[in-house]
Amino acid sequence: MKNLKTIAIALLVAASTTVATAQTKKVDVAKSKISWVGKKVTGQHTGTVNLKDGALVFDGKKLKGGSFTVDMNSIAVTDLTADQGKEKLEGHLKADDFFGTAKYATSKLVFKTIAAGKTAGTYTVTADLTIKEKTNPVTFDITVKGNTATTTFSVDRTKYDIKYGSGSFFEGLGDKTINDNFDLTVSLQF
Repeated sequence: MKNLKTIAIALLVAASTTVATAQTKKVDVAKSKISWVGKKVTGQHTGTVNLKDGALVFDGKKLKGGSFTVDMNSIAVTDLTADQGKEKLEGHLKADDFFGTAKYATSKLVFKTIAAGKTAGTYTVTADLTIKEKTNPVTFDITVKGNTATTTFSVDRTKYDIKYGSGSFFEGLGDKTINDNFDLTVSLQF
């Protein structure tokens, strides 16, 4: 009986001294990169957009959360030069037809659920993505290795009231049709 009490007390002491191991790691926005690809019937355009801030939350080595703010005014086109219309396309992407950056300067991504993936260091995340004050869930796999996290996923722009050139909303666009989805490739350094 005395041994039982000793064990019970030891367990209570151990339980009371357990400290939460959750750790928030800020993302290095200068070293992190978000690349995008927008496709249309006649080709595609590529570019980048910058993180304003962000953090990943870990419990030990396991990913438990994350939130990010994107600077929408930083949208840049990388596949065109000035004489090919780079500035014109960047201006159009910032205009109300697309992201309306004068009014909606940032977009946000907040992790909601995280499940272990098929391989070590891989997680399936469902997050709330907010663009132009419209929030919709997105699901993607993210891989964490060392101080880097990477993911690639598609976003349906029409869910955020970005309908310009969408064959889902306008008829007769022909070769001016722009795909509803755009692809993001993200590399986070923390």
